[in-house]
Amino acid sequence: MDKISTSSRCLKESTATLSLEVTNYLQLKGVNAGDYVSSRVFSVGGYDWEIRFYPGGIDEQDCAGKASVFVWFLGKEDKDVGAKFTMSMLENKTKAQVASFDVRKRFFRNPEYRCWGFPEFVDKSRLESLSRCGDGSFTILCVLTVSLESSPLELPDHFEQILRDGRGTDVLFGVAGHEFAAHKSLLAARSSVFGEQFFGPKAEKDMLRVEVLNMEPAIFEMMLHYIYTDSLPDCEDEGGYGTATMQDLLAAASSYKLDRLKIICEDELRKRIDQETVTTLSALADQHGCNRLKVACDKFVPSSK
Repeated sequence: MDKISTSSRCLKESTATLSLEVTNYLQLKGVNAGDYVSSRVFSVGGYDWEIRFYPGGIDEQDCAGKASVFVWFLGKEDKDVGAKFTMSMLENKTKAQVASFDVRKRFFRNPEYRCWGFPEFVDKSRLESLSRCGDGSFTILCVLTVSLESSPLELPDHFEQILRDGRGTDVLFGVAGHEFAAHKSLLAARSSVFGEQFFGPKAEKDMLRVEVLNMEPAIFEMMLHYIYTDSLPDCEDEGGYGTATMQDLLAAASSYKLDRLKIICEDELRKRIDQETVTTLSALADQHGCNRLKVACDKFVPSSK
């Protein structure tokens, strides 16, 4: 059972509280990572939202022993929507607080940033303990405040311009005969792999050029664009980027530990599972620890027989 109550409203912000009640955690104990139960859709600031609770964690590799909670933006508009939110969990019988996280401020956008939340929200062992001591029921609360006058983000546009102009670059990447200039500090801030490569204890002093192996120039260029702008470059094809491109980009994101880009690619590939791709995508999911993609592939196989 879920409830919605509006707690405050003003000209520039809209705040609401959504509660998602779980009546018996033990019934969800065996749920696979990536599977979830959700609240009903509710409207805040003119947009639709919902809470999703992942009893087995949103990702098996990164959430071992943890349950995850995320707030999902269901708006159809391709625009930035600013919001801040808190998450908490209360045991129903005693009203004791089981878990809580402070305010986070994020921008939501369809399709790149449809969800933000907490992969390691609460220990599953804690929930099992509650079930043994009580009735296993608890309530997840999300206090969400949406900005009604979100101004467009200028920073990604500025960084995209810097990437195009090549101003202040201090490293050159060679990728299959193509060259890409970039900024070490920005790359290191976005990717721990680049951070270790440029500034780690074994980093080569004054490294000016890096050769990238086993990657197509177009994929590296897409990855660079994401690192600088938090989005994928526009695709000229009406159907969007092809399956092969998204596979290669997912592999690149995994190699450089760009977790958010990896999720974007995984979500896109889940939409493209069919008889011709299911085997390849299942193997890709195994290779890069993409549990949600793996589960989607496993679910497709029985239905296709």
